[in-house]
Amino acid sequence: MTDPVRLTADLIRCPSVTPAEGGALELLETVLSEAGFECFRADRGGVSNLFARWGQKGHPRSFGFNGHTDVVPIGDETAWTAPPFGAEIRKGVMFGRGATDMKSAVAAFTAAAVDFVRDAPPDGAVILTITGDEEGDALDGTIALLDYMENAGERMSVCLVGEPTCPNAMGEMMKIGRRGSMTAWFTVTGVQGHSAYPHRAKNPLPAMVRLMDRLATHQLDQGSDHFDASTLAVVNVDTGNSATNVIPAKCQGAVNIRFNDLHSGASLSEWLNAQATRVAEEFDVDVDTQIKISGESFLTPPGPLSKLVANAVEAETGNKPELSTSGGTSDARFIKDHCPVVEFGLVGRTMHQVDECVEVAQIEQLKAIYTRILADYFA
Repeated sequence: MTDPVRLTADLIRCPSVTPAEGGALELLETVLSEAGFECFRADRGGVSNLFARWGQKGHPRSFGFNGHTDVVPIGDETAWTAPPFGAEIRKGVMFGRGATDMKSAVAAFTAAAVDFVRDAPPDGAVILTITGDEEGDALDGTIALLDYMENAGERMSVCLVGEPTCPNAMGEMMKIGRRGSMTAWFTVTGVQGHSAYPHRAKNPLPAMVRLMDRLATHQLDQGSDHFDASTLAVVNVDTGNSATNVIPAKCQGAVNIRFNDLHSGASLSEWLNAQATRVAEEFDVDVDTQIKISGESFLTPPGPLSKLVANAVEAETGNKPELSTSGGTSDARFIKDHCPVVEFGLVGRTMHQVDECVEVAQIEQLKAIYTRILADYFA
């Protein structure tokens, strides 16, 4: 049997801080190739990506797993009580960057896939898509893998992303969608002057404050059937001005919006631009607006895939998972255009933290869940 705990430890010891591959994908390619998977690299833009398939290419019953081996920086290494890339185990808990997000899940679904096709070869295909660019810009990661699949005639029928989805206990939550995410940057330009003679200047700050207030106090919606209310957070206001006797010429600000399926990136962009134009006219200043849409909201409606995963989770943990759309973005936002996709993984309390860690028992439990999902899917 393939040991997911040992594989997790081996992956943690690969220093794969985005965009470094660190040996993680090379390790997985070796494990999967030896188990009879056909492996292909879909590297792009300096990012390493791995595609692996067992079974017939283009089979109409192709179950896919998706995950990433890249991790965020360790931060202050002196604050860690265990080596960040040591995979040290203390009292049944493994420490290391990526332990939760998400090398354990990659190890668990790799181990589950390898043992499943060896022990009970299914009538279908098992596909693994693993990227090294989820924690970065995500432009050359899962998107590159999907582009590769399109060009190569490869396809997943359904996909499970192994992101950590449980807030506190194994099995309590799975994701059937995600909110959209976008950021808007505003630069208000006026005329610099002496603060003792404000009538000779054109202060950009009141315009920026008014704009931020209008955006922050506007209720975008009250939520929808499967989503909480959309949120807007003011994340930056800055003039770069340390002098109290100078009215600055420019002020910059930024907001981040997490939006549900009542909106699109385009509709919110239109609203943001309209608010900026209104303030520019009121205060006789120039307002430049730059917008980046990181992902649209999406939903995989409750149905066969969510039921398949939820039943397996409940069978192995005793918990019936809540079907949620909460949290930030994930690579599921790209996969949803390829096939139905849901997410299920570990408890995510320590992800991105100092002393990130995972209970060893949870890694084994996660492999059992993924194995049951495969068995039930191909039954």
